Amino acid sequence: MRELTRKCCTVLAASVMAAASVLAADRADIPEKYTWNLADIYPSVTAWSQARADVEKRIGDLAPFRGHLGDSGQTLLKALRTQESLEKELYRVYAYASMLSDQDTRNSEHMAMRQSVQELATTYGAAASFIEPEILSLDADTVRGFMAAEPGLSTYKAYLDNILRMKAHTLTPDEEQIVARAGAVAVSPGSIYGIFTAADMPRPEITLSNGEKVRLDAAGYAKFRSSSNREDRDAVFKAFWKSYDEFKRTLGMTLYSHVKAHIFNKDVRHYDSSLAASLDANNIPTAVYTQLIADVHQNLPTLQRYLKLRKRMMGVDRLRYEDLYAPIVKEVDISYTPDQAMALVLEAVSPLGPAYGKELKTGFESRWIDFYPSTGKRSGAYSSGAVYDVHPYQLLNFNGRYDDVSTLAHESGHSMHSYLSNKNQTFANAHYATFVAEVASTLNENLLFHYTMDHTKDDATRLYILGEHLEGYRQTLFRQTLFAEFEMRIHEMAEKGQPLTGDSMSGLYLDLLRKYYGHDEGVCTIDELYGNEWAYIPHFYRNFYVYQYATSLTASTALANRIRSEMPATAARDAYLKMLSSGSTSYPVDLLKDAGVDMTTSAPFDEAIKDMNETMDQIEAILDKKA
Repeated sequence: MRELTRKCCTVLAASVMAAASVLAADRADIPEKYTWNLADIYPSVTAWSQARADVEKRIGDLAPFRGHLGDSGQTLLKALRTQESLEKELYRVYAYASMLSDQDTRNSEHMAMRQSVQELATTYGAAASFIEPEILSLDADTVRGFMAAEPGLSTYKAYLDNILRMKAHTLTPDEEQIVARAGAVAVSPGSIYGIFTAADMPRPEITLSNGEKVRLDAAGYAKFRSSSNREDRDAVFKAFWKSYDEFKRTLGMTLYSHVKAHIFNKDVRHYDSSLAASLDANNIPTAVYTQLIADVHQNLPTLQRYLKLRKRMMGVDRLRYEDLYAPIVKEVDISYTPDQAMALVLEAVSPLGPAYGKELKTGFESRWIDFYPSTGKRSGAYSSGAVYDVHPYQLLNFNGRYDDVSTLAHESGHSMHSYLSNKNQTFANAHYATFVAEVASTLNENLLFHYTMDHTKDDATRLYILGEHLEGYRQTLFRQTLFAEFEMRIHEMAEKGQPLTGDSMSGLYLDLLRKYYGHDEGVCTIDELYGNEWAYIPHFYRNFYVYQYATSLTASTALANRIRSEMPATAARDAYLKMLSSGSTSYPVDLLKDAGVDMTTSAPFDEAIKDMNETMDQIEAILDKKA
């Protein structure tokens, strides 16, 4: 079964699930039009309970097909339609329970609902585990003969072609059932990590320069590391990373156990590496991953140019890692209501055509979005397109800042991707890979940035927006690639039987930090203590996930450049919208190639680097004018 949380995309900064925002209010006080309408999925929890029970009962419908998929094309079609119907309803019951729980993470009843569906998904996965290996036990010509003789199987062509492509890595039906059951154990390291760091790990407390005593949990660190007071930043960093240093042995073991689960999968499925095993599900060449790292290494001077510019703008004699989250430009006094934010996003995405804008406007007016933070609400933001025959949903924690508008644009990109894919494809083909998902979101951010810059004349505001754009490149293009390189390296170490401990991971991470940020060249000084940062990153429990943030940004930059430069011509726009509407009918690298970017080359990366340097040129021009 595909990952249960398909098309539920969470922004990186929102990775920690915690009660959201110091501006949180009681949910009952929020106007209804700024809350999502989950009744579009089920009218009540009672209706959800009945739907869940129906799915559980219907899982047994798969059993009669076991051992008979090779009987005829008609039998194979019936089996696949049964599987598709079950998955569609399973996603629906999961989405409702998950979003209901996210409204108030304190509600144990709603949390139990979500957990019950996760358990149901495991049961379903075991029951359906025979399908793919049984198809592979057939001769490939037999499967293709079934497809030629039974027109209904054309719906499942991409699915069947992918199964046949992965034949060398698929096990027998009994072995696949064991692996499916083992999957419940494989997630344990990540679960242990999440519970320990969120609930049980002791957190330091410090006193700030103003006398305020603060607790440095994940939310406290994220807030106070950006203090404009350098002494406070120093105290925050030292205390926070010292706490991780004290537990790096335990956290090292949890991450090592997670890596070992990947190695188990690599070995039983006969892949050369854990990286290859992870990327093969979407037929992404490992060269795309390694080329990204090589491109970043070649362009570290661009990152270090930014760091030197940051040093100039902050007016410090020496830039340190502690300074990287402090504001380099004073936040301008601009704020937005949700209605203003929606109007701005609709104007910004106008290059994508009137139909795109009309459909997004309908979503804005039809309560697809849960806007405001409230007590107990999950932090961060995401878009979910898992309810195939309803519509996408967005969770936000909107506080009226420019970056909140940018988040709305980002999640609206995801939502429109889901909307167009679900509208134009059958459920079997409507899902799409993360490799293309983040393209849709970051392209909308790009359009918002350029629209805002085109309509802003005030230098202070322009400097602020340019600074936000530039910091996005640091955190998405370079920081995520650093994460990706670390993730690849620890897997390689474990695959070679080299020690993988908290100490060895901290040493590796420190080396990468210092290389990327120019420590030895005096560009940015990094204390040895900050080598423990790996233990803070939950995305390392996602299995070679983070590199896609970087590749998606390079792809979306290249696509946005074409769409904006060709206006009012529509060729680039139409090719892009076709990609959004294609679901999984082609592999993600091929979808992007058809849309106009070849991710097997460095060309998209080069366009992103060019944009980053042009952004710095604009900032320097403003600074020189003010000097």
